[in-house]
Amino acid sequence: MEYEAVIGMEVHAQLLTKSKMFCSCDANIFGAEPNTHVCPVCMALPGALPVINKEAVEKTILTGLALHCEIAEDSVFARKNYMYPDLPKGYQISQYELPLTRNGRVEIEGDDGKPKIIRIQRAHLEEDTGKLVHIAGASLVDYNRAGIPLLEIVTEPDMRSAEEAYRYLLKLRTLLRYLGVSTADMEKGAMRCEANVSVRPVGSDKLGTKVEVKNLNSFRAVRQALEYEIKRQINALENGERVVQVTMGWDAARNRTVVQRSKEQAHDYRYFPEPDLPPLHVSREWVEEIAKRLPELPDAKQERFMRQYGLDGNTARVLVEDRNVADYFESVVSAAKGVQPAQVANWISGELFHLLNESGKSIVDQPVTPQALAELLEMIDSGSINLNTGKRVLDKMFETGESAKEIVDREGLAQVRDEDALLAIVRKVISENPKEVQKYREGKQSLIGWFVGQVMRETRGKADPKLLRELFRRELES
Repeated sequence: MEYEAVIGMEVHAQLLTKSKMFCSCDANIFGAEPNTHVCPVCMALPGALPVINKEAVEKTILTGLALHCEIAEDSVFARKNYMYPDLPKGYQISQYELPLTRNGRVEIEGDDGKPKIIRIQRAHLEEDTGKLVHIAGASLVDYNRAGIPLLEIVTEPDMRSAEEAYRYLLKLRTLLRYLGVSTADMEKGAMRCEANVSVRPVGSDKLGTKVEVKNLNSFRAVRQALEYEIKRQINALENGERVVQVTMGWDAARNRTVVQRSKEQAHDYRYFPEPDLPPLHVSREWVEEIAKRLPELPDAKQERFMRQYGLDGNTARVLVEDRNVADYFESVVSAAKGVQPAQVANWISGELFHLLNESGKSIVDQPVTPQALAELLEMIDSGSINLNTGKRVLDKMFETGESAKEIVDREGLAQVRDEDALLAIVRKVISENPKEVQKYREGKQSLIGWFVGQVMRETRGKADPKLLRELFRRELES
């Protein structure tokens, strides 16, 4: 029997706010000493009362609009009770029955290569928990993270493979970063996800028993964990076993999912409205004002890049994955007079990305400004330097922060285009290589590249290869 996977995702994204969700503690906790960003409210001391963070509400609405969600005029915070020690209150303030946004969608590329809609069930606000640190014989708790605004985005079970889930998460991360609402950095815990996975016979519309998979702290882990769990459930069914609804963790060391606990149901959390917070009312005027802050979103930008700059779909998609890269590209195109946008795109997605990956830098903290790259590309386009020299110059620009002109002038890298000077070298190469000349004249015209290479070596790569080809053909065929 052939089976298919049914996957829904729950993503928790920390929101970029100045303070925590329900108190005035500084929310910039990265690298801070444990338990230094806490106060009576987030430590649940008697008499301390929560207050809703307006900035977090606005960023949730902004995200909801980008996800094509309905924005509720009235929503309610609730208490989610559980036994873990990572929140001093013994409960988490979240949203349950009346979330702030619901019924949205994200478009991804499906496994069949066609556009596919992933429905968003809800995107609601809550507070993050503290961080447990397990050491030999004990567990320590850092409450700096407790109370950080957290946006939970829950999909319907619309994904059918680990690859579709992977593409959905990449799309969501790009969207959150475009909006500026979250760093969405999984490695630093700013974006965390859980997957609900089940399998069923192909053609069936009945859902199988779902298993929740946690501890997915990287995109690679998501892909690996889902692939493993899908295979595990299929093997169980084929062996006549029953899939049990449990919470699994991903063990990266052993590359397998492991049982953590039985799966909780909603009633296990004993949700009830938070008595210390009033219902949240959102006026239509407020929503309209927030909607004006929406930037050009990735899908729209990709379509525009293809239409305006003549880029193919893959190149445009690579450029718009990072808003800073997209802005950098447009700045270079604007500054590089006479250079084709496709050439700019190729240099950014090729040579510059290679340097960024090797150095670990991002497009915003590397030294080659859009104007500096534009100058380099103009020099290549005009023939002042050739392509290979341009690559060497870019390496030097990335290393030193100097301009292309400074490097070319100092190191004497300007392309040799003096026909008389090059012709003398061409004739010398021809006279010194009679065997290759004979083979060329007998029909092996691919040797033209070899001849050009001899001159390029002698001129240290500074000769104009296009002019060399013309000179060699003229001399060899005369």
